[in-house]
Amino acid sequence: MEQTADPVPEAKTARFVPPPALWGFLFLLGALFAGAYAVGAAVGPVAPGMHGPGITGDAPAGGGGTPMDHGGGH
Repeated sequence: MEQTADPVPEAKTARFVPPPALWGFLFLLGALFAGAYAVGAAVGPVAPGMHGPGITGDAPAGGGGTPMDHGGGH
């Protein structure tokens, strides 16, 4: 029997290559996150007096449990 060359040799070794639009989208997404991080780092904290739960030290004398407790009475 005679062996013939495979008409499409790259068909066996074909690998999944993402389309260029996907690479462009991922690049723009990364650039967006990097830009947002840079702006946030440059601006600094939005509310410097706001603390997460469990951090005490600036607690009011009345012991208000929430950061928004202004004693409105409603």
